[in-house]
Amino acid sequence: MTLTATDFVAQALQDPANAALLERLPALGLPQGFLTAGSLFQATWNRVSGKPPGWGVKDYDVFYFDDSDLSWDAEDAVIRRVHDAVADLGVTVEVKNQARVHLWYEARFKSHYPRLRSARDGIDRYLIACTRVGIALADQTLHAPDGLDDLAAGVLRMNPLLPMRELFLKKAGDYQARWPWLQVVQPETTRADEAATPADEAPTCASSSPR
Repeated sequence: MTLTATDFVAQALQDPANAALLERLPALGLPQGFLTAGSLFQATWNRVSGKPPGWGVKDYDVFYFDDSDLSWDAEDAVIRRVHDAVADLGVTVEVKNQARVHLWYEARFKSHYPRLRSARDGIDRYLIACTRVGIALADQTLHAPDGLDDLAAGVLRMNPLLPMRELFLKKAGDYQARWPWLQVVQPETTRADEAATPADEAPTCASSSPR
C-alpha cells in the first residue's frame, strides 16, 4: 500500500482528538511545535486493521523547542497553557520542551541523553524507525525521516540512531501484540545494546513514558 504524506495526515485527522489539537494548538505559538508519536502512526495501523482511528491511543504527544529559558517553570507554564486549551477534549496530552530534556533525563532514567538542537531531533530518537513522525502545528507539514513505506507495510525496524536491541524488541513486541500483522525485523546485537538501561526504566524519546 502506497501512503503519501497527504494520506497520512488525513488518516491522523480522522481521530477527533488529533484534529482538535491541530486546530487549537497553533494559536499558542509553540516554537517548533509538533504533534507526534502514537496518536499519528497508530491511526494508519488502525485503518489497516479496521479499527477506529483513535483505538489504543493512550496519550497525545506535543513537542516544542525553546532554548531561551530552560527552567522547569517556563516549561510548566507552556504545559498549563496547552492543558487549558484542550481540557474539554477528555484526553491526556503530554507536552515536552525538547530543548531541556538533557537536563533531567539522566537523573530520572540513569541513561545519558544528548542535548538536542530542535524538536525534530526529539522525534528522530524514537526506538522504531517508521514511528519517527510528527505533524508541524504551524502548517501541518509532515516530518518523517524514514518515509512512510515501512509504516504503511507495518515493518518495524530498529532506529539506527539508537541501536538498542532489547529495548527495540520490547517496544516492537508491544505494538505487535496490539496489531498482530506488524512485522518485526530482527536486529543484530550491538555494543550499545549490551550496556542499555532496562526497558522498564529508560524511555528512548524525549517524553515521560516510552513510545
